[in-house]
Amino acid sequence: MADYPTDIYTEPKVDPNTLVNLGPLTSMAGIWEGTKGVDVKPKADGPRSQDYVERIELQPIDPQTNGPQLLYGLRYHTHVTKPGLTKTYHDQVGYWLWEPATGTVIHTLAIPRGQIAMAFGKAAPDAKRFTLEARRGTTEYGICSNPFLEHAFRTDSFTITVTINDDGSWGYEEDTVLMIKGQGEPFHHTDHNVLSKVDEPTPNPMARG
Repeated sequence: MADYPTDIYTEPKVDPNTLVNLGPLTSMAGIWEGTKGVDVKPKADGPRSQDYVERIELQPIDPQTNGPQLLYGLRYHTHVTKPGLTKTYHDQVGYWLWEPATGTVIHTLAIPRGQIAMAFGKAAPDAKRFTLEARRGTTEYGICSNPFLEHAFRTDSFTITVTINDDGSWGYEEDTVLMIKGQGEPFHHTDHNVLSKVDEPTPNPMARG
């Protein structure tokens, strides 16, 4: 069990400027585009590879407290299309959160196919590479899916590794492990891309005030 304080109500003092308190997430703030994404997904006749392009907006939120716990973070929206098309291929929203006191990074995600997840990992404040994981069947950093997905494409784990590059770009590698109905072995649904900044972030409301 984590070593939590006896006083679970008193909130700490916060720095209102989220952008200077994001630890390893600092370089991710802003608006980004990536044109070299590759998705390996399951199909009836076997794995299929699909190129994709995406736009990710990561904007700072005001500091968040749970009693003595303090989190700084970025609210994000990811929109993905196939090259040359406008129809949505993937849409995702959530938060990237940093807890300075414990060196914890949290990634929440929700997709409009009826699925949510929360992944976590440890990182140094100046880390240039970090990995987060979520697992099915736990109430801490878990995965929750609608009944059809549980029946046909059960997600057992989700792992994302982020790499901050020296040229100012950043990239990710994702591995979503599925148990697909009728198949005996897990399927590794993978995605990766590299993002380049197209616009700067907007300071959070407390910082603007």
